Amino acid sequence: MEVLCREYWHANQEGSGPLLAATISPIAPPSYLNRLDAIHHDTNAASISKDISYSLTKTANAAIQYPNPEINSWTEIYSAYWYAIGAIIAAEHATTRPDWTKVYEAWKDVANTVIKGYSSGVLEAWTLPVLYTAGKHLRAFAIKADENARASGGDANLNAGGLQEDVEGDFGKNEKLEDAARVINRMFTLCISDRAPLEESRKWGLYYTTNLLFKTYFKLNSIGLSRNILRALSASRTDMPTLEAFPRSHIVTFKYYVGVIQFLEEDYAQAEENLTSAWHMCHRSATRNIELILTYLIPTLLLTRQQLPSSRLLSPYPRLGSLFAPLTLAIRIGSLSAFDTALAEGEHEFVKRRIYLTLERGRDICLRNLLRKVYLAGDLDEEGKRSTRIYVKDFAAAIRLGESGGSGEGMDVEMDGSAGENNDEVECLVANMIYKNLMKGYISRERGIVVLSKNGAFPGTGI
Repeated sequence: MEVLCREYWHANQEGSGPLLAATISPIAPPSYLNRLDAIHHDTNAASISKDISYSLTKTANAAIQYPNPEINSWTEIYSAYWYAIGAIIAAEHATTRPDWTKVYEAWKDVANTVIKGYSSGVLEAWTLPVLYTAGKHLRAFAIKADENARASGGDANLNAGGLQEDVEGDFGKNEKLEDAARVINRMFTLCISDRAPLEESRKWGLYYTTNLLFKTYFKLNSIGLSRNILRALSASRTDMPTLEAFPRSHIVTFKYYVGVIQFLEEDYAQAEENLTSAWHMCHRSATRNIELILTYLIPTLLLTRQQLPSSRLLSPYPRLGSLFAPLTLAIRIGSLSAFDTALAEGEHEFVKRRIYLTLERGRDICLRNLLRKVYLAGDLDEEGKRSTRIYVKDFAAAIRLGESGGSGEGMDVEMDGSAGENNDEVECLVANMIYKNLMKGYISRERGIVVLSKNGAFPGTGI
């Protein structure tokens, strides 16, 4: 056990939580690819605890003395880790289908011994990255075990960090992931219930464990459970550090998930605030994370500010461009037909990301732009001002044109709308636009005209 204990000594002497967490990583570093094999072949099940305890007490510096409770705790953790390594090696070298369920159960023992170490007060706050590593890989192994059980193939990415596209959900059986959620919830409780002074508190691990729970609940398609976590955080706000005091990566991930939760609850104003903050704080090189944030921020801004993404914004993200560029173009030119086509073609991706219904509301913006073109195509009076009175039949003709594939470019307001939309339906559409503050004016049914406001007839468009 020389390799493992040498790493342990070095991490303690440096006082480095990440180095200590690396000692229980189930992934070998690039600089030492056979690390897991070396550790596993260095002892056996009969003498594992004795070998680890002996190696830990035989420190590199005799002047350094570690208390017995700490040695005992790490002996338990490393013993569980050794068994988990054995299960991982067996799964990776299996000639038939690997048994990731056995790996999950073995790693669950690692997570439980880590939780025990913190619950007993043996492990200090600076070692919190150990808790992060145990929780992160518990979730990853649970996903792989469930995939294995469903015999659907696929592989969970053990190196995944930061934001993840878990919002798409998984509607199959997730027995191990549900079990992992309960273990991670214990980690969250461990952090939020700590009453030690802030400089020594486990509360510094609060947002990491919160984010891990969010990812798990999203994967389980149980997003409503996230509200319980937010309520617990709100109730403990007075005796915990401010959000700004936590690592930026924790803040960005937290704001992203809170923003998505608010987006799904149709609280678009709050969603805009959190998603915008996450976007501004996210590191520019984290293109995948930025892409995930923009996936929800773009539809949010479409509703809250009628704001469309520019080609400059979408160009670094081809996937976003393929999703939103056709819709953006359709809305910009006021083509209802192009909008419906783009929405239908992207329906699978939009539904998977739960943004379909929100984007569908963008049709109102598309219609607003089409009706605005009718207004702009009107004649000018002697004072150089456009007429604010537009016949309903002209709006009907424009809508017919927009739905048949025309954008309304260069349209003539004298179009015959007799064969177009039923006037009652058009009046209903216009009334809805006025109600949503996308147009300002009123309908004169007796004369069959729409009287637009002389100032700001189409709010937000400069007209």
